[in-house]
Amino acid sequence: MAGVVLKKAVDTAIRDHGRQTFPSECCGAMLGRDGVVLEAHPLANTTEEGPRRRFLVRPDDYRAAEQRAREAGLDLLGFYHSHPDHPARPSQYDLDHAWPSFSYVIVSVMAGEDKDLTSWRLKDDRTAFDEEPVNNE
Repeated sequence: MAGVVLKKAVDTAIRDHGRQTFPSECCGAMLGRDGVVLEAHPLANTTEEGPRRRFLVRPDDYRAAEQRAREAGLDLLGFYHSHPDHPARPSQYDLDHAWPSFSYVIVSVMAGEDKDLTSWRLKDDRTAFDEEPVNNE
């Protein structure tokens, strides 16, 4: 499995976003090409379930991320979000709301400090995620 490649600035931006929004979850889109994420595009966490334990990418946010990717000559490669005071592993909620073909990066933010950063891909049968390697460049 090839995994996802995060440019150093993207890894830093995702971790910074997670720390800045703590104790709420952050979320954003990952833009790039050929499996290399060149830009982390922050999105507003507008969930009505409470941003402490959930995030939601609304259709307008999705369209805005696609538009940003087109403007930059990039592709929408996936999404990222943080898990405040929880491991960087997908939850059942994450599984229920995932779309095929995207990478899902999760950063664990414990007591306001970024820790583990992992990436996941939805299995073809949509029953679970497979962890994918995260490579930094």
